[in-house]
Amino acid sequence: MYDLNLMIIFAHVVNEQSFSAAARKLGMTKSSVSKAVAKLEHALGASLLNRSTRHLSLTEIGTGFYDYCTRISYEAEEAQQMIESLNAQPRGVLKVAASVAFGTLHIAPAIAEFMDRYPQLEIDMTITDRLVDLTEEGYDVVIAITRDLPQSLVARKLAPIRRNLCATPKYFERHGIPVIPQDLVNHNCLDYIHSGDKGLWRFNGPQGEVAVNVSGRLRINDDEALSQVVLGGFGLALLPTFIIGKDLQAKRLKSVLSEYIPVEQHVYALYLPKRNLPLKTRAFIDYLSERFGAEPYWDKASPSDLD
Repeated sequence: MYDLNLMIIFAHVVNEQSFSAAARKLGMTKSSVSKAVAKLEHALGASLLNRSTRHLSLTEIGTGFYDYCTRISYEAEEAQQMIESLNAQPRGVLKVAASVAFGTLHIAPAIAEFMDRYPQLEIDMTITDRLVDLTEEGYDVVIAITRDLPQSLVARKLAPIRRNLCATPKYFERHGIPVIPQDLVNHNCLDYIHSGDKGLWRFNGPQGEVAVNVSGRLRINDDEALSQVVLGGFGLALLPTFIIGKDLQAKRLKSVLSEYIPVEQHVYALYLPKRNLPLKTRAFIDYLSERFGAEPYWDKASPSDLD
């Protein structure tokens, strides 16, 4: 009988179309994966792969043999997930990527409680605004704020991402409070570079979408940095509440035009489509969904706001 582990490794190499990617997926070195496939070919007495510097392809024998290896790989994965489900304890290493601002402010603080809940689990987390390649880089889940959802991934909404138009109370004392979006032409509107069209802000009002051409003396590519400028009283900006929630609750910032709520985004958990999502990945996503919810804590009013 052929070594089933070698057959599973071979299936991963074909699925990933790369020895390196398969190695990352399996937690092995590239040389170990290459040796495993070579050992399998030696045992079979046949070549399974056509190798070149840039491409892997199946030989005629490899094509037929791959079908059997794929079935074995799926069965082994399902067996492992069944055992994990019976034990009800996620284990192993969970590889996570999260966007910089949201990951720093809300994912990182959530990690300690999650790890306490599942002591047999380890996490490798990368903080980056680059949308990583889950297949090539071996990530289990990516936490991202995006409008353009990759068709190759499953996307689960974790929480709404709202932007509030806000400034300091002192700014409004000096420059007045805008009553309708068109009033913004008389204000120093600080712009987030990646928000879309330069100087064009969009709102959803009682009569539908409203677009206003605004101007200001600052454009910046980071919401956290922009919030610090606004807190300095320099101007007003559309800022995500997951960054300024505490400042709104403490009344360091004041939100205006609340009836013209900017178009919502969402924070998503992105992962590869699988027949059975690994227990460790499902547990992490469920935990974040439970922690944030449809009305996340950063959007809830403080007790003083309810008086």
